[in-house]
Amino acid sequence: MNPSRSLLASLAFVAIALAAVVWLYPALPARVPVHWNLNGQPDGYRSRFWGAALPVALMAGWAVLVWLLPRISPKGFELSRFAPVYGLLMLIVQAFVLVTLLAGLLASAGYAVPHWKVSMLSLGALLMVLGNFMGKLRKNFFIGIRTPWTLASDAVWERTHRVGGWLFLGAGMLVVLAVVMGGPRWLPIALVLLTALGCALYSLWIYRRIEGR
Repeated sequence: MNPSRSLLASLAFVAIALAAVVWLYPALPARVPVHWNLNGQPDGYRSRFWGAALPVALMAGWAVLVWLLPRISPKGFELSRFAPVYGLLMLIVQAFVLVTLLAGLLASAGYAVPHWKVSMLSLGALLMVLGNFMGKLRKNFFIGIRTPWTLASDAVWERTHRVGGWLFLGAGMLVVLAVVMGGPRWLPIALVLLTALGCALYSLWIYRRIEGR
């Protein structure tokens, strides 16, 4: 996907968020939940205005990033080297954020939307898509598995993202399975953290192996 189409699609997500907020605003309570604990109970609130404005602000901020990041990439780390993959992944992440925020707003407005389940299923799908494209990312400072060791070596970056792609794909499948099977609520978060830790440790291990240190 070229940059112009990516930006247009990103702005479309902003429009969807704005339309949903305008539609739901009259039904929102005075204090809108914006954070939930592992038991699915709200433990963080904002006023109705800010609770409704947050999704639009996040979508707009992400649209700015879609446009800005390729223009500020330093020499040798240009996003243009994998522009189609970058644009697609940025839109996929933005879609995940949009779905999660809209599920929260619908639940706050009194609709029977299982916010936690929708969010976690979306997270699992996001991880699987990221895993599928991980091996196509090239070294950069903004997207991918960015550790001191992957940024220090093209070979470490490539091998880490090849292995990381499988780890992300497996973690996404396990997250979806855990949600569908009614597993504990902490399990999806634990899987994400373990995947991130596994990728970081692998990058260190493969760096030491390649560099002989």
